[in-house]
Amino acid sequence: MADNKQIVEKLNQILEMEISGVVRYLHYALMVTGPNRIPIVKWFHEQANEAYQHASTIGEKITALGGHPSLKVSAVPETKTHRALEILKESLQFEQAAIDLYKNLLPLCGDNIALEELVRDMIKLETEHIEEVQKMLNVSEA
Repeated sequence: MADNKQIVEKLNQILEMEISGVVRYLHYALMVTGPNRIPIVKWFHEQANEAYQHASTIGEKITALGGHPSLKVSAVPETKTHRALEILKESLQFEQAAIDLYKNLLPLCGDNIALEELVRDMIKLETEHIEEVQKMLNVSEA
């Protein structure tokens, strides 16, 4: 098992990504235009709230392990797009990057079953987000 310092470093990377998700999804909700705006805006607001919950959970785990939660936020690129399909494609890239961070943490869990379960739950949720966005993109492009 990795030491707590390594785990906290990975958790802080995840925390920074989740906090950027709050910013990203709120921004996306504000940027969406077009006939499908209302349900997509609602969905992005839900994603922002979920990213906040994830960040809170990860921050609590960091402090439980004796670490200090980062105040940094992963960069959120400004693409200035208002088209729902383009925003959803950006969202998909973000979700894939997030799941990679969680997967990189998994081997460090060792015998810390609570941490492993948390990471597996987050991977499950991120996978479901990816699947949902892929479905939205497939339907939107048909």
